[in-house]
Amino acid sequence: MKIAVVGTGYVGLVTGTCFAEAGNDVLCVDNNQEKLAKLRAGEVPIYEPGLENLFERNSKEGRLLFTDSLAEAVKFAEVIFLALPTPPMEDGSADLKYVLGVSYEIGSLLTDYRVVVTKSTVPVGTADKVRAAIASQTDVPFDVVSNPEFLREGYAVEDFMKPERIVVGTRSERAIEVMRRLYKPFVMSGNPILFMDERSSEVTKYAANAFLATKISFMNEMANLCERVGADVDNVRQGIGTDSRIGKRFLFPGVGYGGSCFPKDVSALYKTSQEYDYTFRILDSVMAVNDLQKSVLVEKIVAHYGTTDLSGKKIGVWGLAFKPNTDDIREAPALVIIEKLLAMGAEVQAFDPEAMEAVKRYSGLEMQYTDTLYNAAAGVDALVIVTEWNEFRAPDFERIKLNMKEPLIFDGRNVYELSMMESLGFTYYSIGRKTIHITETVKANEQ
Repeated sequence: MKIAVVGTGYVGLVTGTCFAEAGNDVLCVDNNQEKLAKLRAGEVPIYEPGLENLFERNSKEGRLLFTDSLAEAVKFAEVIFLALPTPPMEDGSADLKYVLGVSYEIGSLLTDYRVVVTKSTVPVGTADKVRAAIASQTDVPFDVVSNPEFLREGYAVEDFMKPERIVVGTRSERAIEVMRRLYKPFVMSGNPILFMDERSSEVTKYAANAFLATKISFMNEMANLCERVGADVDNVRQGIGTDSRIGKRFLFPGVGYGGSCFPKDVSALYKTSQEYDYTFRILDSVMAVNDLQKSVLVEKIVAHYGTTDLSGKKIGVWGLAFKPNTDDIREAPALVIIEKLLAMGAEVQAFDPEAMEAVKRYSGLEMQYTDTLYNAAAGVDALVIVTEWNEFRAPDFERIKLNMKEPLIFDGRNVYELSMMESLGFTYYSIGRKTIHITETVKANEQ
């Protein structure tokens, strides 16, 4: 099939590349000339495992092309995907100006039947607005479909190529057949394509992300309670995660969720509920808990030192991206933590395998960036772990300990076993577990 993808951001680029990998001819549209030049030169502007190889192969074989001409794309494609940004406005609602602006333009360009698909995460009723925008410019027949993405950053290629389910919102039999034919190669193992009305499809996307965010915030609340009652949240997590009604995933406590989806989508769903005169009380709590959770490590640091004045303290930070296997720093807890540490007078030096350039470019935070995790820990009073990259899981602790001013770690992702950190002689703070303090025996042995 011939497919156009309007927008080459995270969702658009993964969508276009994966459709090309299935044998389709894909034309991606973007008005950013600098980005287009890089894409045409074979440069992938985001870090996503597995994407670069697929991008390179399909670009070389001519199935994945790029243009700045929407008219060219509309003429070329049978199906037009809108993968445009829907940034949050000040009140938390999603800004549809890019989606609707392109929709008006598509309407003025139609000369034959096309299926226009909203791939962006959009509020309830957006398909109706897109349909109205296109119809205001043309009498040519078309269909609008809601087809939300369920891509996890760090696993997006895998999620697209082997989806657990595909959600398609449309009441048009003609559009159903087009979408069924398009997605058939991706569900050969039997996973479902779920057809429904457009509004149910739009709600499904928000409901999925809001529920997962709720699980995260619930476990963070449980972790905070565990610390106070003397329980271990890891044991609690395993105890409830083996219940098939609850499941094991998204039960890991930490310093809050971030990224491009959960914060924006939870806020947008909450705003939608308000617009329909309903107060979504659970989401109100989820957002409040997440905002507070981003400060938990800072509170532990302040409590450890007994002061909010961290002048003269050097803090090492491991991890800047909001999660491992991505360079995405949107709503990243690390940035909140670092900002607070800097405001208290601390000096910060940080390392992240992929996200440092993004932080340098967009954050404006005054800190030092190091080229290795060991250099980030060298000469520091304390080490803070914010993102659980695999390379942080089994470092040379003796080397780290030797180069730190004191063996003190604040772990926001519970990366290490308590018994191990105790045997290594670290004072070790984590989330929802007891604090390990260096014992006098350990100190004597070291001397």
